[in-house]
Amino acid sequence: MDPLVLGALVAVTTILVLFSGVSVAIGLLIVSAGFLIVFDGMRSLELMPEILFGKLDNFALLSIPMFIIMGSSIASTRAGADLYEALERWLTRVPGGLVVSNLGACALFSAMSGSSPATCAAIGKMGIPEMRKRGYPDGVAAGSIAAGGTLGILIPPSVTMIVYGIATETSIGRLFLAGVFPGLMLVALFMAWSIYATWRAGDAAVLTPTDYSWRQKFEILPRVLPFFFIILGVLYAMYGGIATPSETAAVGALLCLLIAIVIYRMWHPRALWVVLRDSTRESVMILFIIAAAGVFSYMLSSLFITQSIAEWIGTLDVNRWVLMGAINVFLIIAGFFLPPVAVILMAAPILLPIITTAGFDPIWFAVVLTINMEIGLISPPVGLNLYVINGIAPDISLRTILTGSLPYVACMLLAIVLLCLFPGIATWLPDMVMGAAL
Repeated sequence: MDPLVLGALVAVTTILVLFSGVSVAIGLLIVSAGFLIVFDGMRSLELMPEILFGKLDNFALLSIPMFIIMGSSIASTRAGADLYEALERWLTRVPGGLVVSNLGACALFSAMSGSSPATCAAIGKMGIPEMRKRGYPDGVAAGSIAAGGTLGILIPPSVTMIVYGIATETSIGRLFLAGVFPGLMLVALFMAWSIYATWRAGDAAVLTPTDYSWRQKFEILPRVLPFFFIILGVLYAMYGGIATPSETAAVGALLCLLIAIVIYRMWHPRALWVVLRDSTRESVMILFIIAAAGVFSYMLSSLFITQSIAEWIGTLDVNRWVLMGAINVFLIIAGFFLPPVAVILMAAPILLPIITTAGFDPIWFAVVLTINMEIGLISPPVGLNLYVINGIAPDISLRTILTGSLPYVACMLLAIVLLCLFPGIATWLPDMVMGAAL
C-alpha cells in the first residue's frame, strides 16, 4: 500500500480509537500494534517493549514529575487566593483593575502550577464572585479566568514545553526562553481586551476603585513573594549553567513543599500524601503517553509514513505560509478534542520534518503549537477550562462562558499572526541567552 494512503488510514483509525473513550496511551498502543502486525508481521512486535521502556530512558524526563510536584504543592494551598488578593490591592486604581488583577494572577499562578484547571479553580473561586459583585459582565468575568488559565502551558516552566523538547529532541532551555515574550504578549492582549470590554460596559461600580492603605498592600507580600523567588531561582539556575532542568526542578519542588509547610502550615501527613499521590498519578499518565507515543512514532517510521509525508510536502509547489496555515488549522481542530500532551506527542514526529523542510524554526514552531493548544482549552466540545468555570459558577450558563471566551481566542489568533510576522518575539531571547541555534 502507498505510504501516503497508509498514513491517512492510520490517522482515521487513530481518531476513531481515541473517540471510543479508551485512554490516549492505550489507544496509541492498540493502533501501533495493529498496523505493525498487519503490514510488518508479528515479529515487529518483539521490539515494542524495548521501544516502550527505551523512550522513558531519558534523564530529562525526571523534570516532569518534579515540576508537577512543584505545581501541586502550590495549588494545594491558598497561594492562588493570596496572589489574587495581592494584585487586586496593588492594581485597584488601574481602569478595570480587578479583571487585570485576575489575569495577572492567572498568568503567575498558572506559570507556578503548570495546570490550567487548577488555575481556573484557584483564581476563579475568588475572582469571579468579586468581579460580578462589582458589576463586571458575566462574560468578561468568566471568559477572562478561562483564558488566563491557559497561560501556564506557555509561560515557563512548562511541562508541555518539556514534552515537546523530548519528542523533538530540542533544547528544553531554549523552549522555556522562547515562551517568555509570547506569554507576556498574550497577557498584554488579554488585559487590553478586558480593559476595553470593561470600559464599553461603562458601569460605575466597575470603574470605582477600592482604596487600600499602604499597610494593607505590603502586609500580604510575604505570603506570595517566596514563590516568585523560587521561580526566578529555578530559571537562574537553569540558564546560569548551575544545574540541568531536572536538577533545578527537583530543588524547586522541594522548596515549594517547604514553603507550603512553613507559610501555609501544610504539615499534616495526609495533606502531603494528597500532593504526592496526585502528582504521581499525573506524572504516570504523562510518562505513559510519552512511552506509547514512542511506539507510535516507531510504527510511522517503520512503515515509511513519516518519511513519505515529508518527501511529498517537499515536492509540493505551495507557499510555505499556506502550508503553515494548514498546519495551524489541523492543530486547532486536534486541540478541540485531545489534551495538549497527546497532540504534541502524536503530531510532532510527523510535523517536525515538514516544518524543517519548509524552513521554519522548530523552537518558534513550539510556541505557535502551544498557543494552538491553548485555544483548544477554551473551545468546545472538550474545552476543559469552560467546564471548570461552569462548575465554579453554575449560575453562569456555558453559552455565556463560551461567548466571553471567544474574544480571548481572537487574541490568541492575533498572537499567532504576530509571531508569523515577527518570529523574533519567540527566538530573540533564546538566541541572546544561549547563542544562535546551529
